[in-house]
Amino acid sequence: MTNEIIISGFGGQGVLSMGKILAYSALMDGLEVSWMPAYGPEQRGGTANVTVIISTERISSPIVSSYDMAVVLNQPSLEKFESKIKPGGTLIYDGYGISIPPQRKDINIYEISAMDAAAELGNPKGFNMIVLGGLLSIYKFIKPEMVLKALRKTLPERHHHLIPANEEALRKGMEIIKKI
Repeated sequence: MTNEIIISGFGGQGVLSMGKILAYSALMDGLEVSWMPAYGPEQRGGTANVTVIISTERISSPIVSSYDMAVVLNQPSLEKFESKIKPGGTLIYDGYGISIPPQRKDINIYEISAMDAAAELGNPKGFNMIVLGGLLSIYKFIKPEMVLKALRKTLPERHHHLIPANEEALRKGMEIIKKI
């Protein structure tokens, strides 16, 4: 089993962090992992993406040209990556940053209102964890408890007080994602 995932959006949306937490969760679960970030010099506000490959076998290359899953958080990312999802693959998007919705009919499309949910929770920084929760709800290859374990490992100890809020955001994302 190999899953090739791209997560893309504007810098500052937690795209790279989401990919890192996903990759670390898989690694802690004994899977093979590749994590390859890409961003412009502007980082915050510019487009950023991360490719995460999770596999039960050795990963030969971190560079792929098509994906099993794409998580897109803005229109430029949708325009760039929608066509690169393998037929039968999955696209997750937050409608807040999308003006022209996905058009493909040969993939599974899910919408998650993560921006609205983050505002509802009073946790705007939990946006990326809500999206990650939605991803976990669809793609069962990573257990939510592994994500929480990865958070404890990757977050500096001074931020551990945020773990309960991140856990709440993960659960919210698992609840609100819907298939289009």
